[in-house]
Amino acid sequence: MAVRPQGLGMLIMNPVALFILYTESAMPGSVLKIVPPSDFDLARDVCSYGYFVLLPNYWDVKNQTLSRVLEFDQAPSACVIDQRDDGSLRVRFDRRLDRGEQASARVQISRMLNLDHDADDTRAFHRVDKRWKKSGRARLFRSPTLFEDVIKTVTSCNVAWPNTVNMNRRLCEVCGRKSASGAYSFPSARKLSRTRVGTLRGRCRVGYRDQRIVDLAKLFVKGHVDERWLADEGTHDDEVFGFLVTLPGIGPYAAGNIMQLLGRYSRLAIDTETIRHAKTVLGYSGSDAQITKKIRAHYEPFGEHKFRSYWFEIWRFYEGKAGPSHTWERDQVSTTFTAANL
Repeated sequence: MAVRPQGLGMLIMNPVALFILYTESAMPGSVLKIVPPSDFDLARDVCSYGYFVLLPNYWDVKNQTLSRVLEFDQAPSACVIDQRDDGSLRVRFDRRLDRGEQASARVQISRMLNLDHDADDTRAFHRVDKRWKKSGRARLFRSPTLFEDVIKTVTSCNVAWPNTVNMNRRLCEVCGRKSASGAYSFPSARKLSRTRVGTLRGRCRVGYRDQRIVDLAKLFVKGHVDERWLADEGTHDDEVFGFLVTLPGIGPYAAGNIMQLLGRYSRLAIDTETIRHAKTVLGYSGSDAQITKKIRAHYEPFGEHKFRSYWFEIWRFYEGKAGPSHTWERDQVSTTFTAANL
């Protein structure tokens, strides 16, 4: 693609993914202004975790904007988010939103961009781990809803990254709803709870995860996953972890990852990339079990922030190989995201 228009409205097919591109002339919808915390940086804080390259998210490298489709009760709507010179966020939609939808959009965007994470929290993290003070890193990108985060986590387990990219693309194309501009949303829990297992396996290519995705969706629809309780500061991390591992398809790694997506950073999510990081960057040797023990001891001093300290180490390694994450093109990232391919 030689030309990349700005703004909202054109959907382009690509062998790797569907790209949502935007044009200023196709901006008939609502425009919201959101004032984030003073330390928020859109490029840094969006491009901080791998989910930012999974559909329906699209990071536009040239224009430094984030676009995606948000779900509402009546109909979805595509939006593009950019940061103005005064630090505020401008959110443009492909249709008019009513007041209820505008309120919902603010909640979803706040969760996705971790806007509840304020400057005091950043300072607390940097007191524990001074390595990230200069860059200002503290936030991790996530989805507008916990349900999407859970499904994205399930699609990232026991699989190569290109397959994770493909599963999320197909879930949007096959099960998502089309916005006014032709872009697809991530399917809701209600939609996936009614989706045939054969459709998920055959058309969305999720493999053995098919029944688990349906079962998880049904639990969310029935209210058996209480996000308020999970996110409540009064709920102990051990209780949250203990609940998460009872969910279909959620083991220790997935539970640890979902915890950080809930803003709980006291546990590590250890997988093959963690072991690779320990060997390559930390210089550890031995069996996986021995290395895992060393990893836990290494990050224990960071206490309730240990996942962030660990993750930003990995992210720095990735950026050392592939350049700053806000310059990563989706085509490239979809095939070379993990360290083994960098």
